[in-house]
Amino acid sequence: MSRKKVILISIALVFVAVIMVAIFSRGNGPEAVEVQTAEVDRQKIVETVSATGRIQPKTQVKISADVAAKIIQMPVEEGDWVEKGQLLVQLDREKFEAVVERSEANVRSAEADAKLAKENMLKAEKDYERTRELFERNLESQATLDQMYAAYQVSKARYQSALEVVEQGRAMLKQARDDLSKTSIFAPMSGTISALNKEVGEIALGSQFQEDVIMIISDLGGMEALVDVDENDIVSVALGDSALIEVDALPDRVFNGVVTEIASSAKITGSGSVDQKTDFEVEITLLNPDDELRPGMTTSSDIITEIRQNALAVPIQSVAYRTPEQLKRVQTDRKGDVAIADDSATQNYKPDREGFVEVVFVVVDGSVVAKQVKTGIQSDTHIEIIEGITEGSEIVTGNYRAISQLLTNGSPIVIKNVSTGR
Repeated sequence: MSRKKVILISIALVFVAVIMVAIFSRGNGPEAVEVQTAEVDRQKIVETVSATGRIQPKTQVKISADVAAKIIQMPVEEGDWVEKGQLLVQLDREKFEAVVERSEANVRSAEADAKLAKENMLKAEKDYERTRELFERNLESQATLDQMYAAYQVSKARYQSALEVVEQGRAMLKQARDDLSKTSIFAPMSGTISALNKEVGEIALGSQFQEDVIMIISDLGGMEALVDVDENDIVSVALGDSALIEVDALPDRVFNGVVTEIASSAKITGSGSVDQKTDFEVEITLLNPDDELRPGMTTSSDIITEIRQNALAVPIQSVAYRTPEQLKRVQTDRKGDVAIADDSATQNYKPDREGFVEVVFVVVDGSVVAKQVKTGIQSDTHIEIIEGITEGSEIVTGNYRAISQLLTNGSPIVIKNVSTGR
């Protein structure tokens, strides 16, 4: 065999060997996934429930008229401070004064009628007694006696009826005087006029028919945030929970508060539509209110529902969800280059009712092992690990696509952590 032929055969064999190595390597396992990692440590975790709402005075009174009349005087303006008992609104009294005078006249007339009925009753009583004495001496007939007795009973009933009319007249007079007194509206508490909805000359409708608020008196020294908490979060909120409140109009301020009231019934908006939402109103009393706060300001609140001072924690994105089928470790049959699912790796996983396993990927010798974990509370960035991994373990923390989709049990990885050097 010539030397040139030997060289050509040798080159061909090397080329085939390179191709076989490449094919063998590709069939030997999946491609390594680029990830970022970190060690599991302990830290403080604060779980919060976020809610939005508005600022309102803790104590406020809506002032309405109890009688319908024209407003003829209103000696206060919005923003004024008023003392308890101070005149707020004067309604037109003329009609009510006329009703009082008419009622007084009716009472006097009824009392006069009652007096006359009493005299008639006394006269009928005397006539009956006289007739009875004559009857006993056989000087009057039984028919005359019965007639006198009936006349006496009728006079007695008329007197009782006249007394009832007097009582009715007095009751109507009392009501008329009460209505007249309600034409002057006084402050039920000391505070600030936070809203003024009527002007002099307008008609106050009277609150017995519908709500017709003339003004609102508020105690601006005590403020609260009224927020709407989603129905899925309300079970975590309890009376006495602390909160951090931010007001849109005061971006550089954070107010402290405490939950003082939780609604027992839901508030449903957008009922019957795709935008239907169920919330519960929660009142948060501000512990450090500011003079710049005004009723109606928009606020966002973070209600602190749980705190763990020394919790074993991992970044939230480190926790993934897989089915037991997805967690089967993939092995390669070197003889046939066939991928075989190893069922032994799934025997220790216990899926939840929906069939998913909560796992964290732990780094072991250049690949990852999916460790089932039990989680606890979580903050905006980290989640508590109750069991499943230990402090100091190196886990996968990124990237999101790798954790949520690419990684599985035994996946080879390439660690490329971002330097945090200064």
